[in-house]
Amino acid sequence: MSMRLLRRILIATATAYLFFSIAGGITLAELQLHPWRRAIPQNEQAATAAFVYARYGTELQNVEITAQDGIILRAWYARPRLANGRDVLMLHGVADNREGIADFAAMFLNRGYGVLLPDSRAHGESGGALATYGLRESDDIHRWVDWLYTGRQSKCVYGFGESMGAAIVLDSLTAEDRFCAIVAESPFSTFRSVAYERAAFYVRAPTWIGRTLLRLPVEVGIDYAKLRYGLDFDRDSPVEAVGHSSTPILLIHGSDDINILPHHSELIAAKHPAYVSLWKVPGAAHCGASAIQPEIFWNKVLTWFSTYPQRPSNKATTA
Repeated sequence: MSMRLLRRILIATATAYLFFSIAGGITLAELQLHPWRRAIPQNEQAATAAFVYARYGTELQNVEITAQDGIILRAWYARPRLANGRDVLMLHGVADNREGIADFAAMFLNRGYGVLLPDSRAHGESGGALATYGLRESDDIHRWVDWLYTGRQSKCVYGFGESMGAAIVLDSLTAEDRFCAIVAESPFSTFRSVAYERAAFYVRAPTWIGRTLLRLPVEVGIDYAKLRYGLDFDRDSPVEAVGHSSTPILLIHGSDDINILPHHSELIAAKHPAYVSLWKVPGAAHCGASAIQPEIFWNKVLTWFSTYPQRPSNKATTA
């Protein structure tokens, strides 16, 4: 092979890779920022409300608040008749809605906790065009917590999140310090690191491919989000938020999770071991701990919350 031919091949390969990186990065960014919106059919809402009333003798309330940027955020709220005066803010994963986490609510209601199940922005019935994985959701969560303390006079508010919901409840600790305790299953540690891994996951490649060959497309996508939408994902770091918080946190992560790898929770736990406990569940897939070890799961979650029954006295009630 002549040097001229080799040079042409290298130039063509580099040009194709650059084009792929730009096009792929922009496409990836748009898909992540505009996840599929799963609406809640009216008949399902009515059926859920009827079940809650029949089982717990309480109304399933439709509630809404206004976010900092003016969009409307919507949620369900229920408090059982024999309430303990404490509430659990429950946060779902990406491309899902409040129904996706509603199955967990029954156990909390049975134990006297009120439950608040919001649709995250750009999900379900909430407004907003962009999912920002904690950048804007952190203040949304702060406002929901404020609603519980001021609007429902909650004695204690707990956070419970799955996947994206787990990451954003941890992210919110930069804006909200009034959680009595948090349980987070399968969170990511930083947006950038999980973006590399997810890029590889999408093309069914090993994770090292995401950090090497797919690194440029991911960087293009992150820069594109910043330039077009003003979203700085370098600030999206649950691990850093936890590092500056004294909120007790129980992390749960399946050892077989290939969606968000277990090392993310390991990094978060290592950041602040005095306040963070990690339960790594053998054989569990993504957010699968409750399916594979339900009794242990609920024992750990309920014990964690009951261990912290009051807000620390130095934490303010309002924003």
